[in-house]
Amino acid sequence: MNWDQIQGKWKQAKGQAKQKWGDLTNDDLDVVDGKRDVLVGKVQERYGLAREEAERQVSEFESSCSC
Repeated sequence: MNWDQIQGKWKQAKGQAKQKWGDLTNDDLDVVDGKRDVLVGKVQERYGLAREEAERQVSEFESSCSC
């Protein structure tokens, strides 16, 4: 699934993102609002990851999302 599709179905994708990154709050996910770069930043911030690792995890999420 590409990111445009995920962004369009963010309300459904939000649940899958919450499962993958349990430390992200509902408020975090509301702020993300389907924006890939904001999600990367939130994952990086909450988990103390390097930008490259956060990008990798979001890309993995993008590939596996079934929303």
